[in-house]
Amino acid sequence: MKTVKISALVLAMAGVFATSANAQSANANPWEGFYAEAAVGWGQFNPTISSASLYSNRAGRSSPVTTQQDNLSSGINKVGLGYTFGLTDKYTLGLAASYSLGASSPANGSFYATDFRSGTWFKYQLKDIWSVTLNPGYVIDKDKLAYAKVGITGNTMGINGGTANYQTTNFTGYVLGLGYKQMVTKSIYLLGEVNYANMSSKTATIQTSSGPLSGNVGGSGVDVLVGVGYKF
Repeated sequence: MKTVKISALVLAMAGVFATSANAQSANANPWEGFYAEAAVGWGQFNPTISSASLYSNRAGRSSPVTTQQDNLSSGINKVGLGYTFGLTDKYTLGLAASYSLGASSPANGSFYATDFRSGTWFKYQLKDIWSVTLNPGYVIDKDKLAYAKVGITGNTMGINGGTANYQTTNFTGYVLGLGYKQMVTKSIYLLGEVNYANMSSKTATIQTSSGPLSGNVGGSGVDVLVGVGYKF
């Protein structure tokens, strides 16, 4: 009789554990895990240049400089890796890193040294755009995820012109974004994002044939992306 009671108790405990395991499995966040993705889209960057001056090696003094620069509009791409943590069955927190391959299309600009009554054209472009973000998300259902993005970003600006060879300056700033992911198979999903980035202003100097040209350079930009991802 004792053996029968012990067996019944073991079976009851096994049933409780099985029920608990099934409940945990049912409540597990479907978006938790590693993922990789790639996306393409369009972006625009709006540069700012202030307090610019040109030092003339010949004159031995500086002149204020006025600048004019077009906004940069270009097709863009990115590849990314990340991990999504399931905080609850409805909320997630992702850690993501992305990188844009290649360089943007160039945009035009010009500067004019007022004291020396001279100026020239220049072109600039962006490359090596990267970001590291935290992505809090909301699970709409097992196939749909809406999320936000906040983090740091950076890029390299390349400049060349009529009196300057190609030179580069690195910038960093912050990025904010909103996105949506839709599962189309068990592991493959489609995504859409809109992102805003602001680059901290910094003093940048390029060497021209007349002398060094310096100014406070920064800017902001927005991009819209669509892509595909794989959840491991």
